[in-house]
Amino acid sequence: MGFAVSTAVGLALGVIGPFGSYLSGTLPVRTVYWVVCLWAGWMAFGVSLPILARWASRRRISVWIWTPPAVAVLTLLPVVLSRTLAVRLWPVVGDVGWLEWYGQGLVISALATAGMMWATRPREATTDKPQAESVDPRDRLPARLGRTVLCLQMEDHYVRVHTPEGSALVLMSLSQAMAGLKDVDGAQTHRSWWVARAGVTGVVEDGRNMRLRLAGGLEAPVSRARVGALREEGWL
Repeated sequence: MGFAVSTAVGLALGVIGPFGSYLSGTLPVRTVYWVVCLWAGWMAFGVSLPILARWASRRRISVWIWTPPAVAVLTLLPVVLSRTLAVRLWPVVGDVGWLEWYGQGLVISALATAGMMWATRPREATTDKPQAESVDPRDRLPARLGRTVLCLQMEDHYVRVHTPEGSALVLMSLSQAMAGLKDVDGAQTHRSWWVARAGVTGVVEDGRNMRLRLAGGLEAPVSRARVGALREEGWL
């Protein structure tokens, strides 16, 4: 889907010829140039950003911390490719320095990333509307995520439901979500985490800190107040 959209946008830009490309090359040359540049952008952001987002979510890293440096680094791929290709096609653009070219690319990448993140969050948050009366968080998940819950993670007024296929935000409190999963053998390991026993694959101890390792690489923290009870129940 991403490559199809990138191709369509690239074709449109080839016809429009922005940034002076309309005066510098023929329609076929402009079209190939913009399609290749859009493909590079999709490879850098459309593929990499979701992976980084899942990695950061598992480690509870704020989006405001990991996104700026990620955008700055990922911008390098489309910038290097677009400028190298442009200079070979239209040598006159070599007058534009690397720093200026990167600055323009960074602004475009930042705007595109903000748009992607703004468009993605509502789709997660609204997945619970069709069955808002259900107290079972599994009823509010997209079908692609299945109904096997690994753990629940509280995020502000939402609960992020993790499954083997990914995660989604559901508008409910952690206590409501736990009540909806009363048929699942699990326990609250932290004030903001609940874990299904079947999803636990190991225990990670780091000094006085303890975490439960879950299927798929997730790690759920265990508060010190819960260690004793979890030991008695055979979790640790």
